[in-house]
Amino acid sequence: MQHVVVVGASLAGLRACETLRMDGYDGPLTLVGAEAEIPYDRPPLSKKVLAGEWEAERIRLRKADDFASLALDLRLGVRATALHTDRRSIALADGTELVYDGLIIATGASPRHLPSQPALDGVVTLRTLQESLTLHALIADGTARVVVIGAGFIGLEVAATARQLGCAVTVLEGLPAPLVRGLGAQMGTAVAAVHGRNGVQLRCGVRVDGLEGEGRVSGVRLEGGEVVPADVVVVGIGVAPNTAWLEGSGLQLGDGIVCDASLNVGVPGVYAAGDIVRWPNAAFPGDAPMRVEHWTNAAEQGAAAASNLLATSKGDEPTPFQSVPFFWSDQFDSRIQFIGRAHGDDEVHVFTGSTDGNFAALYGHGGKLRGVLGVSMPRMVMPFRALLAEHASWDDALAKAGALTAG
Repeated sequence: MQHVVVVGASLAGLRACETLRMDGYDGPLTLVGAEAEIPYDRPPLSKKVLAGEWEAERIRLRKADDFASLALDLRLGVRATALHTDRRSIALADGTELVYDGLIIATGASPRHLPSQPALDGVVTLRTLQESLTLHALIADGTARVVVIGAGFIGLEVAATARQLGCAVTVLEGLPAPLVRGLGAQMGTAVAAVHGRNGVQLRCGVRVDGLEGEGRVSGVRLEGGEVVPADVVVVGIGVAPNTAWLEGSGLQLGDGIVCDASLNVGVPGVYAAGDIVRWPNAAFPGDAPMRVEHWTNAAEQGAAAASNLLATSKGDEPTPFQSVPFFWSDQFDSRIQFIGRAHGDDEVHVFTGSTDGNFAALYGHGGKLRGVLGVSMPRMVMPFRALLAEHASWDDALAKAGALTAG
């Protein structure tokens, strides 16, 4: 390979660059990023950075002077606008074109917006460093009435941070329970109870009809006409993969880029990593191809995509990427950890603690262990990752839980 391009200057893209260099690629390497920012860590944006406890420099994935060792051609603050696989080139928004021999796509995802969302001051999403700093300025004095639309992990993390700053916080969720997609209704309700104990008003089963305000937001209008007063509205209704620039490229798109088990996009020399990838994960045989939006997955896939690109460039076979998803979320004094994948009809067994506080639970389906949830119980969660990778039976999981709690 004479030139490798990585599109996406966040965690997955940076890990890809680091792996290429560590594994021996010493040719030209270009990293393209839409933000004019050196790659940074996103999880603190809804917590430490939003709270004003950490400066922006603390979340850089590498300090500015550390990039010299990677010998990158950094193209920051410029978006990729098109991919031409026939001539192996990428068009950029500044009018330039990059020709590549190897390509890794890691363009991530962007927040979804409300239908016909008006452009009002005080209405924000949270995905970038600048958005976190903007939201911090709106809530820092603790006097704002904050309404969070969406009771997923980001929404609840923002709610917890705003409440800890002193703001009055209301969370609105259309589904009948919080965290349904990540944890299921039963456990989602149990985990989110920490918000009620800390003064957050959590309202589920409500539908947002629109936003009120002239120039600046003044409230959220619900179906039926009720208006929830708001000085700040945080729209946290999920993210959409950044694939618009790939339309017409010939890649298979469907809620992300559809990849094979090795993270190849169906074109020689082109791989993908991170939030944008939909792939068959052999760690969960029988499941549909999955897309995972977690930190650990982005880091691991960035490295795997780079390794497979190098392997195939040498004529070697790529290695299928399989992984047991793992994510965590800090909300008030609770650290929520989950390993695996939750189904809506999983059997859930709390094996230690109480859902009124700290606890750990197993998720099972079809006689197999599917996942493990812990609330402020890390020692009861991490030992199960190997069992999940081995497709452990439900009985084996119960036995492991018994051994962990016996002492």
